[in-house]
Amino acid sequence: MELIQKAATVAMLAFVLSSMLAIGLGLTLAQIVAPLRSARLVALSLLANFVLMPLGAVALATLLRLDQPLGVGLLLLGCAAGAPFLPKLAQIADGDLAFAVGSMVLLMVVTVGYLPLVLPFLLPGVSVNPAKIARSLFLLMLLPLAAALAVRARFAIAASRVKPVLDRVSSLSLILLVVLITVANVSNVLAFFGTRGILAGLLFIAIGFGVGWLLGGPGAETRRVLALGTAQRNIAAALVVGSQSFRDPKVVVMVVVVAIVGLFVLMPLSRMLARD
Repeated sequence: MELIQKAATVAMLAFVLSSMLAIGLGLTLAQIVAPLRSARLVALSLLANFVLMPLGAVALATLLRLDQPLGVGLLLLGCAAGAPFLPKLAQIADGDLAFAVGSMVLLMVVTVGYLPLVLPFLLPGVSVNPAKIARSLFLLMLLPLAAALAVRARFAIAASRVKPVLDRVSSLSLILLVVLITVANVSNVLAFFGTRGILAGLLFIAIGFGVGWLLGGPGAETRRVLALGTAQRNIAAALVVGSQSFRDPKVVVMVVVVAIVGLFVLMPLSRMLARD
């Protein structure tokens, strides 16, 4: 079992690094900055993802009386925004792809600074090391992203060839991560069916989609992006913090379970939005 846990850690690192590198190799700074010139949309995105979603996670954990590790996992997802899947979901939903890319990077960068600052206040009874969280997120997310952006700016042709490989590595490592965590924590996963954890995940996703839809403005394309981007949380950031700052495996299992539920819900929902 210890070997499986180590393999899960390797798979998590592979997923996080490959995701960040693939994103950076597929973007330019101009693509990231251009959609963020609307101060109103940026402000509403930040409000939805870093104020309303953490409050929603706390409210759900309290109302459903979740066990503390499950509530912590939900809160990590509530505070972690900027999902690497957002551009793909936006593309499927016929949303504003430029806004999806720009907001994803903005939310991801804010998440790296936000998580270490707010978690000690939101989890007063839990020991959290803000410096360790910030260092992990910087090294595993921001640094690879910045390096990949630099490579893309200097060697665009090579970046376009390498990106599909990293996309496949990211997808495969995520699948492997889910399998390994499930096998390593099979008793915890089975116990979820009596904890209201899955129900909390479904309600959390619904709240995120509703909040994003209401704050997305009059344009259908941006409204779809903000709805999907608020509902789909940054599993990479949540996994980094959950695995390195909390000993109880149920925290990471909660993150993975909600992330899986989110993909199963949001992928078909994106296709439905494209038909409108």
